[in-house]
Amino acid sequence: MPEALAHVGTGKVRELYALDDDRLLLVATDRISTFDVVLPTEIPDKGRVLTGLSAFWFARTREVCANHLLRLRTDGRSTECRRLEMLPLECVVRGYLSGSGWKDYRRTGAVCGHVLPAGLVESERLPEPLFTPSTKAQTGHDENIDRERAGELVGAARLDEVERIALELYRLAAGHAAERGIVIADTKFEFGLDEDGRLVLADEAFTPDSSRFWPADEYAPGGPQPSFDKQFVRDYCEALGWDKTPPGPELPDEVVAGTRARYVEAFERLTGRSFDAYLANPEVVLS
Repeated sequence: MPEALAHVGTGKVRELYALDDDRLLLVATDRISTFDVVLPTEIPDKGRVLTGLSAFWFARTREVCANHLLRLRTDGRSTECRRLEMLPLECVVRGYLSGSGWKDYRRTGAVCGHVLPAGLVESERLPEPLFTPSTKAQTGHDENIDRERAGELVGAARLDEVERIALELYRLAAGHAAERGIVIADTKFEFGLDEDGRLVLADEAFTPDSSRFWPADEYAPGGPQPSFDKQFVRDYCEALGWDKTPPGPELPDEVVAGTRARYVEAFERLTGRSFDAYLANPEVVLS
């Protein structure tokens, strides 16, 4: 990265640089995290998959919500983006009962304040997609919260807008993915505000890092599902008996290769482009 650019932040996956007062450069690395711990082993081309898929979705959801993307760079992992005032919420939409939502349901019969019918099983499709916000933790784990608490963080009117747009984005993408043999079980968004106070979709959209992608032809409610996301890595790490605190475990070659293959397959199914074509010309995903 050119030394002239000021480094302004490091996330689990992305590095942020200041281009000027109005623009940031986001660089998606090949780092992977599980249980909020960055692992020492990288997944080759993972950052390019995240960047390409996000750009693909940003180009196709502009009618629903403005987004932060200004330009996709030729390295396939860097994007020039607008600076925003980020909302202090992780905006999760769940179409299926899985992950922390399944754990909450088993314990309380509800997910983030949404009381659900009794007798649902793991991975079951919900009657309607649910907006289930969580805190954006600076350290440790995000915490699922109910609508009242989310309204305290961003205001009731803004929360109504966020919920409406998040659900609309999910329904649009879930329909597209279903036509390509992928179930989007749940997904996470981050939103910010521009200088005019307009809501803007930021960070990433419908990637294997921010979503659960399941192969539709293998979907069978009643337990965990095969996936095209980082669940493959989570399962490996859990099988080790790791206590989910740093440092994370090294990943063996077969887990690295299997994870890369899953990410690339998700990219190719959802975009309808070959990953090699993207590497040759990243802008192919914008058309």
